[in-house]
Amino acid sequence: MPSFDIVSQVDMQEVRNAVDQASREIVNRYDFKGTQTTVSLSDDGITINADSDGRAEAAIDVLQSKLVRREVSLKSISGGELKPIGGGRTEAVFTLNQGIAQDAAKELVKDIKGLKAKVQVAIQGDQLRVSGKKRDDLQDVIAEIKALNFRLPLQYINFRE
Repeated sequence: MPSFDIVSQVDMQEVRNAVDQASREIVNRYDFKGTQTTVSLSDDGITINADSDGRAEAAIDVLQSKLVRREVSLKSISGGELKPIGGGRTEAVFTLNQGIAQDAAKELVKDIKGLKAKVQVAIQGDQLRVSGKKRDDLQDVIAEIKALNFRLPLQYINFRE
């Protein structure tokens, strides 16, 4: 029986490269000279530190442009609210969305069942397995899910006959 998996993954090497490029650009750009604005990647996510809200917003724009250029979907990062951290400094923390959360998985299953396609959907941890009798049904489901423009970046892997 043909099947495929729906996952939401982020290529960490591309994220690391985008953060490195953004931090190098911030160090070298004239409007950031002497501002001690930093962009760093940690296990928790991506942190932007700046001495004002305007500089932090400009650093966020630089980071987002680097992520897009490295083909990392902006849907894969969340958060980023500017917070004062004392001493006149501002911080924005972005978290990386890895895997499909339970509520998002249930919403996706509901959307797939609403398509009236002859497929079965099973939630397996942080991914979904879609199986059906015909390969064409599975390809139709992939096309419809892509058209939904879901809130998470979705990849379709392990397409098996």
